[in-house]
Amino acid sequence: MTTRSFSVAFDYRCPFARNASEHVVAAMRAGAPYEVTFRAFSLPEVHVPEGGLSVFDDPSKRNELVAQAAALVVRERFPDRFLAVHTAFFVARHEHGRDLREEETARAALKEGGADADAVFAELDAGWPYDLLATEHRGLVASHAVFGVPTFIAGEQAAFVRLLSRPRSGEEARATIDRVLDLLTSHTELNEFKHTSIPR
Repeated sequence: MTTRSFSVAFDYRCPFARNASEHVVAAMRAGAPYEVTFRAFSLPEVHVPEGGLSVFDDPSKRNELVAQAAALVVRERFPDRFLAVHTAFFVARHEHGRDLREEETARAALKEGGADADAVFAELDAGWPYDLLATEHRGLVASHAVFGVPTFIAGEQAAFVRLLSRPRSGEEARATIDRVLDLLTSHTELNEFKHTSIPR
């Protein structure tokens, strides 16, 4: 069975990033041979006006970054808990309508995912997770011209992908992600394919 290696850029604010991430996670839990790196991307940074101060350099915007920075701590320090925490942050935002800028929300998501919230926040206080978030975001822009989420990246190829539904099963999720990866890596002549209307 051939392993497929790729990255997915995410921001917990985006419902389409949730759909994509849940497909990937469901496929992996169903046994899909994926090696995946979930890479943080900041939508608030994208919306900084030209000439404005980067959210990564603005202390007053630190709370805009706390959820993703916390997830990066888990990815780097407690990787066995990452998928659960990653999913919990999306649930907090898109099912419960929680404010990701609040420490209480981040702590609850970390606890839901089985991570030690105090240990994660100790790392956040050290500052390095915010630096890593800035580095990942800027690296995605520089290397693959990433402009939004979710973006799938495999080698030199990157594509912004919107999946309209959440996965109903691991098998369906794997089939969906395999199709995305096939288009991304084997059909590079296809630059844009977008339905003109959304089924209701």
